[in-house]
Amino acid sequence: MTWKEELDARLAQFLQPASAERIAAYQRVLYEIRVLGASLVAISPELPDKSLSTVEKNALEFEVLSDVEGDAGRAYRLVFEFSEALKQAYLASGNDLSQRNADTEWHLPIPATYVIDRDGRVKLAFVDPEYRHRLEPAHIVATLRTFVKAA
Repeated sequence: MTWKEELDARLAQFLQPASAERIAAYQRVLYEIRVLGASLVAISPELPDKSLSTVEKNALEFEVLSDVEGDAGRAYRLVFEFSEALKQAYLASGNDLSQRNADTEWHLPIPATYVIDRDGRVKLAFVDPEYRHRLEPAHIVATLRTFVKAA
């Protein structure tokens, strides 16, 4: 196995969808986010029906949008392109992204969280290709509180 194939195999472990527990953590702070005058929106590479299923299954009260062509991911420079070896590793494990995601190309967005003000300025950005490292919902709320205090 070459270093590239080994890297691809390791990355396959990291590029997994958000867990139900993580999604629930964002749902738990939604009321506080709204009280602070903000909204929460998730963007998913999944087909709209799959995203809707996630919303219903987890009783989410925030909007989950489908990035059907990967345009949002590309705009934020978050798209990870799969090598052929990584694609084959996914297929071998029964994970066919072309059946789950709207775009039939083999890529995924790198997990990211942004707090964007009403003028479109990014006030907080958290990007980490290691999918298990996500911004804690409490940090989002704390950031929003600084806006309220500054106003």
